[in-house]
Amino acid sequence: MGSLPSSSEGRDAFALLHPAVQRWVYEQGWPELRPIQAKSIPAILNREGDTIIAAATAGGKTEAAFLPVVSAIAEETKPGFKALYVSPLKALINDQWRRLDGLCERVEIPVHKWHGDVSASAKQKARSKPSGIVLITPESLEAMLVRRSMEIPKLFGDLRYVVVDEFHAFIGSERGVQLVSLLNRLEALTGRRVPRVGLSATLGDMRAAAAHLRPDDPEGVVVVATEGGGQDLRIKVMAYVPEPVPDGAPSAPSVTERITKELFKLRGAHNLVFGGSRNNVELYADRLRAQCEGMSLPNEFFPHHGSLSRDIREEVEQRLRDGQMPTTVVCTTTLELGIDIGAVETVAQIGPPRSIASLRQRLGRSGRRPGQPAILRIHVPEDGVDAGDHPFDRLRTDVFQAVAAVRLLVERWYEPPERRALHLSTLLHQALALIAQRGGASARWLYSSLCGPGPFEGVTPQLFAALLRAMGDPSRALIEQGPDGLLMLGREGERLVDHYGFFAVFETQEEYRIAHAGRVLGTVPVDTPLAPDSYVVFAGRRWRVLGVDNPARLITVEPAGAGKPPSFGGGDGGGMHDRLVAEMRAVYEDGKALGVLNPTGIDLFNQGRQAYQDLGLSHTGILAAGDRVLLLPWVGAKKLETLSLALKMRGFKTLRFEIGVEVNDALPTQVVKALHDIALGTPPDPMALAAMVSNKATYKFDGFLTEELLCADFASRWLEPESVKEVAAKLVGASQSGSLLK
Repeated sequence: MGSLPSSSEGRDAFALLHPAVQRWVYEQGWPELRPIQAKSIPAILNREGDTIIAAATAGGKTEAAFLPVVSAIAEETKPGFKALYVSPLKALINDQWRRLDGLCERVEIPVHKWHGDVSASAKQKARSKPSGIVLITPESLEAMLVRRSMEIPKLFGDLRYVVVDEFHAFIGSERGVQLVSLLNRLEALTGRRVPRVGLSATLGDMRAAAAHLRPDDPEGVVVVATEGGGQDLRIKVMAYVPEPVPDGAPSAPSVTERITKELFKLRGAHNLVFGGSRNNVELYADRLRAQCEGMSLPNEFFPHHGSLSRDIREEVEQRLRDGQMPTTVVCTTTLELGIDIGAVETVAQIGPPRSIASLRQRLGRSGRRPGQPAILRIHVPEDGVDAGDHPFDRLRTDVFQAVAAVRLLVERWYEPPERRALHLSTLLHQALALIAQRGGASARWLYSSLCGPGPFEGVTPQLFAALLRAMGDPSRALIEQGPDGLLMLGREGERLVDHYGFFAVFETQEEYRIAHAGRVLGTVPVDTPLAPDSYVVFAGRRWRVLGVDNPARLITVEPAGAGKPPSFGGGDGGGMHDRLVAEMRAVYEDGKALGVLNPTGIDLFNQGRQAYQDLGLSHTGILAAGDRVLLLPWVGAKKLETLSLALKMRGFKTLRFEIGVEVNDALPTQVVKALHDIALGTPPDPMALAAMVSNKATYKFDGFLTEELLCADFASRWLEPESVKEVAAKLVGASQSGSLLK
């Protein structure tokens, strides 16, 4: 058969593989093992510990894990599943099943899909004679542990490996802490510590990622990583502003029409366009389709988002994968993860990126073929701005955010994983699941099982006791205590666990209605904290919040003065990281845009830098604008939210935006004094800050938490009270060296 021309490292790694796996590799016609595969094979086969495999998208991570995993289990004959592959998406499971089937057929190892779309008969067949590899979602694994806990030793008693795909998508999320809890529970049921292998394209802090994969032994996790170095990147940031209407013309092309025209140039190739929202996806896909029809051309533009049926999504994915007909898919994050859709030429995005890791993941879809560059186009719509408009608009922040994101992308910086949150909604869910799994459990055992080293390690015994008391309250009736002290499911707990929807810890975000004087003005997704007497921006104007009814998903408002709001609205729920905001300021200061801007973008860039100088932002972060005071400390969303609430606690009316805080109906001297007091005082009580927020119940089981628990959870996710003194001190120090602009 000849030999693979490869490095010494590659030859040594190849020699470790099972002969049948080696034959399969030859049959693929690979000239050599990829670097990540050569490094991962000995890391997995020569030890019993955990591994993180990190490489660029299309870097061969799946094979880097399964070549050694399949080799290790090829000769196993004892009954039971030998490897468990966990994926965040059913579509990714279906895709990986296709990729693994040929390899595993060569080694005569069965591969089983296991998720909600798989028939009960197929699952029963796998359970009756368990062997090989199971591809599963966290929700299906949860259902298996709860409903078939007695079978787990038989099914997984000889499990050799757990492979977690798209590991970065789990870190810091509700599903992520559920997954780690599930893996801990699986090991407890089997009495075995099973090596875990995490696969990811983008991880900012590898040691923090290791702590997510194996919380009780992060130092024992081996990280195998390769850079995507050498790839040719071609990036363009294309900005748009409304055009003036020529004399005699009824109108000028809108920004949306001009972006559509630019996207239409993608015809003839395979491309992805990330629209940012489902509304944008439908809007641009419809306009692009209509343009094809208007020119009597076959349609090449298709939408892809979570609300579409599975059949429609799979048809689009298959069309991309086949590669026979040019296809551009306008999508949400649904195609950001590792579903195999083949190579695409260009990745486009509408709006500036908020996450560098996500941007890197998207860009990895392009430039997969040898010699082909990775192409990224960021389309940034901006409004026209006059000299008297809001300073935040005059700064052209969206353009600078896009440029800063590109600079960090080139620098290979990504957001580090977030580990501070308590995740009490998911902890409540896991407590119910464990009680159902065992038929009853003591409070002490539950705490040690869930809140030892693991995803809920930040929960103290006192906080866990408060959670159990809330669950046992007769008004909730989730659990009850028997005469022997064991906790059992209560009336409402049984109803929840018996429902098929129980096994998922996430739910689709609901929109809030915004109403004034009994009239509904519209609906918006609200994932940024709101408090009475705070402000929201909606339909091009500012509104004062009168109240928030979370069960009814209703925000009552009244019109607020204080001039025209900035066009980009309030803060985003996820918000920007400190590093991205700091990079934005660096771009304002040094003026280096890396040559990525189109002519309109250059004009807006120059306008933004000029506004930055005119506003004196090189030496002050406090601006006076009428009866408003604007604070720009150049920090991320969590520090801004903490500052905003700390000022609100002192009686100010505040509104947080992406890059700053607006204080309404206040004099600069009043705000400066408050900042001075914050800088010299003790850090604010996070529970008191959280108590001021109305819409804290945002996760699936938050409705069962008490106000105290909601405050603790909100504070852990959103607030950094230890930082507010420094933020306030820097603002005051900068203001003393500069001047407040009227």
